[in-house]
Amino acid sequence: MFVKCLNLLIVSSLIFNCSAEKKEDPYVWIPMEVTATAYNSFRYQTSDNPTITAWGDTLIPGMKSIAVSRDLLAKGLKHGTMVRIDTLPDTFYINDKMHRRWKNRIDIYMGKDRKSAVEWGRKKVWIEYAVLRESIDSLSKGKLNGKE
Repeated sequence: MFVKCLNLLIVSSLIFNCSAEKKEDPYVWIPMEVTATAYNSFRYQTSDNPTITAWGDTLIPGMKSIAVSRDLLAKGLKHGTMVRIDTLPDTFYINDKMHRRWKNRIDIYMGKDRKSAVEWGRKKVWIEYAVLRESIDSLSKGKLNGKE
């Protein structure tokens, strides 16, 4: 009896999982090629308070945080945006912005691990940044209705 109940439970679970609707990703991921460098929480690399970002966030070693050049802000890479980097497995968040002199660049936060930051160096990478699908949909509807 126990085996029959177990088999019934497994079959029911398989049917439920197969028939369950897959949720659509709420984000559209926009690709872009940028130059990527790395930085640490050291005064000589940042400011007198190396753990506070330009937006006032506190950086903690181990955070998956990046800084972006200010020209990328106008392209949608704003504070709090999720970013995936093609050569790294994690999702990062934009918590800092770079000096105005830099263009088309991200800076990956590496805590106090100076060796890793130096080994990273400077390289071209592809990133994808997240934009809420509903915000794109509402923009499209506004354009269609002449509300630009």
